[in-house]
Amino acid sequence: MGLTEDRERFREAGEKRREDLAEFISHGDLGGSDPDRVRIPVKIVDLPEFEYDRRAAGGVGQGQEGQPQPGQPVDPEPGGDEEGDPGEEGGEHEYYEMDPEEFARELDEELGLDLEPKGKRVVEEVEGDFTDTARAGPRGTLDVDEFFKRGLKRHLATDFDEAYVREGLFVAGADVDDVFAWARDQEVPVSRAWIADAAATLAEEHGEPAESLDRWQSFDALDEEVDREPTAHRIRREGLDSVPFRREDERFRHPEVIEKRERNVVVVNVRDASGSMRETKRELVERVFTPMDWYLTGKYDAAEFRYVVHDAEAWEVDREEFFGIQSGGGTRISSAYELVAEILEEYPYSEWNRYVFAAGDSENAGSDTTDAVIPMMESIDANLHAYVETQPGGAAPNARHADEVEEALGDADDVAVARVSEPDDVTDAIYEILSTEAEGDRGATPGGATSGRIDGGEDR
Repeated sequence: MGLTEDRERFREAGEKRREDLAEFISHGDLGGSDPDRVRIPVKIVDLPEFEYDRRAAGGVGQGQEGQPQPGQPVDPEPGGDEEGDPGEEGGEHEYYEMDPEEFARELDEELGLDLEPKGKRVVEEVEGDFTDTARAGPRGTLDVDEFFKRGLKRHLATDFDEAYVREGLFVAGADVDDVFAWARDQEVPVSRAWIADAAATLAEEHGEPAESLDRWQSFDALDEEVDREPTAHRIRREGLDSVPFRREDERFRHPEVIEKRERNVVVVNVRDASGSMRETKRELVERVFTPMDWYLTGKYDAAEFRYVVHDAEAWEVDREEFFGIQSGGGTRISSAYELVAEILEEYPYSEWNRYVFAAGDSENAGSDTTDAVIPMMESIDANLHAYVETQPGGAAPNARHADEVEEALGDADDVAVARVSEPDDVTDAIYEILSTEAEGDRGATPGGATSGRIDGGEDR
């Protein structure tokens, strides 16, 4: 098989694996994976089969009278499992195992995501290329090009047409101060001392003071007859004998200091554990939150996860309890955000990327959403606040939380609302949440709360 065929085969295998990934997220058994290893059910090995050439029967076999029959299995190697005993080796060929980093790459490819995590805490400073300059440094690091350019720039800024200025001394009755004022009006960068020296030289040459020289009746008359030659023209004509350098022109190269920042993230997962959150709703929460945990683990250098459940009150649990626990109490979602605010005090926003993912069936007590939850979502600094409504069969009449959050914060670029009524909605919800964060990073149009994607990233 040629190289082109190999590439095509691997490309097709990658596409098939991503399709299996999407199917796994929506319908697969998530329990077979753990935070550091994701097991995707996918056939990655085709087991060999024996085929016999019908044109040449013969040789040693176990078929009738030593002749093998088509499709008849061959005896296993000696030392294998006893007849009738099941093998102890699992069917590893039926799963593809990936770490969270690879899972994140595959999900990016499948859903068309583009999340670039922010590095916040500086963990190391390293020296880069010698691209920065300073006024001091070892002589061996003198930036000669920069030194020359600064000297040349000053020379061009201070150079002037000396013959033109000297001509001003021939204006009738003009003294040094008059010539200096005229030159400055013409934006000629000449000093009074230079004009005074030139006047003294002319007086010595002509034997009379410069004020007595009257070639021109006025400065206007001089300007009508004499053109000032630009510095650039004169340099091109005459060239440069030298460039005056000064110590302040010196620049020394030194390595750029590059800050290496650790990309830390803390994710606070929040779930309604009240009596209305039946098993089907809890399973939908798990299907959305678990892949997002894997994804963020793969995207960040260090990831921490905290889990909060609530009915009318909130409490923190471990991951094992989070998806299964249920109470018989009522619902007050603000109790969870009060606890979230306390937890995030341990993770300063200046050092940590922070995500708050909440889920439930959108039922909440009274005006708790508008009076308490929304103000707290606005006050808690986070890269992204997300709410996932899980309502199999459609929202109940009193399930208003998602709608109220969307109405109040739907235009914000750090808030996403997603709705999941069946497993097939899961990948849409994940895209909707994570793409909101990616759009916020790029400074794109805020939102993401109402625009969705289906089947590998096509726009609705």
